[in-house]
Amino acid sequence: MTEDDVTGREHGPGHRVGRSVEEFVGQLRAFSDRARGLAAGAAGAVPLSLPRLPSPPGALSAAQLRAIDRAVRSQRQQIAAMTAQLEAFDEQLAVFERILDPLVEWSATWARLEESVADLVRRPGDTPPPGPPGTPPSGTA
Repeated sequence: MTEDDVTGREHGPGHRVGRSVEEFVGQLRAFSDRARGLAAGAAGAVPLSLPRLPSPPGALSAAQLRAIDRAVRSQRQQIAAMTAQLEAFDEQLAVFERILDPLVEWSATWARLEESVADLVRRPGDTPPPGPPGTPPSGTA
């Protein structure tokens, strides 16, 4: 019977924290057992080479949270920069629109003026103006 059977713990994707705590405790137990064995067995004849202690699960979570925090802050700064660029572009379009409004009105007025002048110059029964060079006048084909 394993320790998991006694405690009723299950291993699965939802039990990552419990598993990492168990791993940490197991590594800490193994480290202390080795340290006790070295201290009791050898009186200075064997060089002391202890394994490095693993970082506790909380430290991993804190480091991961700091990385996520930096990423989120960075993305928000990018969005703020894009928003500022879009606002500047919108202001430029507004200026361009204000410049175009009078030009559109002037163009429409000019078209009406050309039309009215053309009506004054043309009289009923007049031949239409000649087409491009090389085309025969209408009615002489």
